Amino acid sequence: MKFKAQDKQNQRIENITANHLVVGVDIAQETHVARAVNFRGIALGHPLEFSNDEIGFKSLKRWIQDLHTSHRLTTTIVGMEPTGHYWFSLARWLDEMQIETVLVNPHLVKKNKENRDNTRSKSDKKDALVIADMVKNGYYSPVRSTAEAFEELRVLIANRDTIVKRLVSAVNQIIRWVDIVFPELRQVFKDVTCISSLATLRLFPLPEDVKTMKVTDIIKGWKSHVKRHAGVRKAQLLIDVAKRTVGPKKALRAYRLHLEQLLEEHDLAQKQLEKVEIEIESVLDRIPYAKKMLAIKGMSTISIAGILGESGDLSAFSHGNSLLRHAGLNLSEASSGKWKGQIALSKRGRPRLRRFIFITTMSLIINNQEFKNMHHQNVYDKKLKKMKSVMKLCGKLARILVGMARSGEPYNCHKILPLAA
Repeated sequence: MKFKAQDKQNQRIENITANHLVVGVDIAQETHVARAVNFRGIALGHPLEFSNDEIGFKSLKRWIQDLHTSHRLTTTIVGMEPTGHYWFSLARWLDEMQIETVLVNPHLVKKNKENRDNTRSKSDKKDALVIADMVKNGYYSPVRSTAEAFEELRVLIANRDTIVKRLVSAVNQIIRWVDIVFPELRQVFKDVTCISSLATLRLFPLPEDVKTMKVTDIIKGWKSHVKRHAGVRKAQLLIDVAKRTVGPKKALRAYRLHLEQLLEEHDLAQKQLEKVEIEIESVLDRIPYAKKMLAIKGMSTISIAGILGESGDLSAFSHGNSLLRHAGLNLSEASSGKWKGQIALSKRGRPRLRRFIFITTMSLIINNQEFKNMHHQNVYDKKLKKMKSVMKLCGKLARILVGMARSGEPYNCHKILPLAA
């Protein structure tokens, strides 16, 4: 079956009937603004400003009920921009009230703001009306209500990204500290962040600490921190390079304190990373088809968790192409008459999902024989550029994952080989 995005668009337009009250909400941190139109786009009632709490939400419900009574409407659909995290509470409350909630693209809101008054003016009341118009015209996407496991994965993956950034930052600062204070340490350890090197920095970080030490003292210190220490030869080399260091001779106390704090930050991030990855694995165990996906050679736990966390239940997607569109990996083209524009990725979707699909595809090309063969065929037989082949295989991966989730079948390499990308 050929997937057509236009069919989805037509369904969204047909969803808005003459009985609908279409509400647009401009989201803010403390005070939201709501405007309402009917199915033809005629503005109804007065704008409503309401607070981002239960009292404000109840005033929104009373306002909607009054408009229902005044204009003899029976159904409500509420549209809003996914502005940061400020929309979470309102969307969750509307879902509990069984009021249909949809999202509009902030980029399209900016593009459509001149439709009403042909000016570039911008205000909360105008934005709310523009959002309502867009919902009336079918330019929206439903809020995906996912099971608790998928929501947990999204939170855990976002948390993991933050921890990894902190860990990378700590590692980079430790490397900078070594380059300034003890650059000769690189002659002893090729990787200054390896276990033995970090043990050295914890025990005797400054060259001044090492100069007066004996080899046996250094070995004894290493044994207390690592099971397999660097050895006698490197211990002697460490003493030799410390004696002829070009590092600073002043402010050593400040340098020592700085390194202690960097190592504490490194250890904390490392501990938190291990804890969150254990939690991710336990959540994946609760998703039936996740184990089947992990059985694919080249697929990692973090990659699957990232894709499922950002996309939600893959069985809810009608086709792999809808997953690509959700990630912003669908193609877009600007052409007019004889002029043909360049085809590029739309990048109108979830950036983290886009990143995980790309990383997973690259891993499969390296480690999975079927994807490796398809990539070779694309590059050497079909003469595609390497990056175009990778993007094509991203689509292949999306179709495989959605197909596995919908059918519940395990990965079968014999099925995909005849349909090489």
